[in-house]
Amino acid sequence: MTRTFHRFSCEGAQLAATLDSGEQPVGLLIVSGGNEIRAGAHAGMARLGQAISSAGYSVFRYDRRGIGDSDGTNAEFEGAESDYAAAIRHFRTICPHVTKIVAFGNCDAATSIALFQNIVNVDMLVLANPWVYESADLPDSSPSSPPPSAIRARYWDRLKNPRTILDVLGGKINFRKLFKGLKQATQKQENGELAIKLHKALLGIDKKTEVLISSRDTTARVFLAAWQSSDFSRARKNSNITVQTIDSASHSFADEKSKAWLEKRLLAALKSF
Repeated sequence: MTRTFHRFSCEGAQLAATLDSGEQPVGLLIVSGGNEIRAGAHAGMARLGQAISSAGYSVFRYDRRGIGDSDGTNAEFEGAESDYAAAIRHFRTICPHVTKIVAFGNCDAATSIALFQNIVNVDMLVLANPWVYESADLPDSSPSSPPPSAIRARYWDRLKNPRTILDVLGGKINFRKLFKGLKQATQKQENGELAIKLHKALLGIDKKTEVLISSRDTTARVFLAAWQSSDFSRARKNSNITVQTIDSASHSFADEKSKAWLEKRLLAALKSF
């Protein structure tokens, strides 16, 4: 395994990238979520790239425009189509032996991969904890407040925990916050514009796609609420899409169990060709 650093062009900007090389004809493209650099949270994506490369598969990571070591203006995840396409072209150029590419992204990177899947040519999608809501969709227009579906799931988790009764009896529960949370939990949740756009994208997917879910992660729970809603009924019938779940609260698959599970799922995707 060899790690090399690269720069490539995207609409006049120079983007920075890292390649962990492998000899197999299948490669992995990692798309960063949020405004994270290509190394990922606490270098998690760098370690993942090294692990996958050690199994013989080339892994390409990049900073989109305006992030990390890349030039240009940050267009956020919905405006990163050109960055994604340019990364794929450069990956194929520097690794001509790679004939199949699996694209992987977490959170809004997963959503962007799905939105661009009809435009950017890859062979399989792995979408982890897709992002489906915007600040306008949240209760009280507060970006820090999770939607009703996530609040309901959180309260259900607490109700299943016997310690909750002890906390109530011991006065450790703030009843004012409890009633506020219950009020939010009973609100009806509507799928926003982004969720509807994602449904349309998933409906049109014609290649193998795995959706990876951390079952106790707030973002994942919001996606699952949308996925299980009537708005997504046709997408659920798309036989190209499978949903895999791990019992974890880690959004970025940071704990040892989640890291091992993510690596296993990605290796299975690469080996499927």
